[in-house]
Amino acid sequence: MGDIGLSQYLMVGAVLFVCGVVCMATKRNVIGVLMGVELVLNGSNVNFVAFSRYTPLGLDGQATALFVIVLAAAEAAVALAIALNFYNNHLTIDVDRGNELHG
Repeated sequence: MGDIGLSQYLMVGAVLFVCGVVCMATKRNVIGVLMGVELVLNGSNVNFVAFSRYTPLGLDGQATALFVIVLAAAEAAVALAIALNFYNNHLTIDVDRGNELHG
């Protein structure tokens, strides 16, 4: 068994990113889209940490990944609040009905 290198981490990050994009594109409900967004953010976090470990550029990938995790938690809380409010008004969480929103 050999050591795991940068290319393997980048491949895992790319697979997570693509799975997230496919999930966002194919799901019709808000929860599925939010799961896709989280997969995209986790794929980028894997890449940030891998680049900070394997490149001598002095990148602080762990701090950036932690910042992205905090932003993802805040995004999930706000998006779930919007989804619950939308469900209370329309009795569905289908994202195709979102064009009925107006301020």
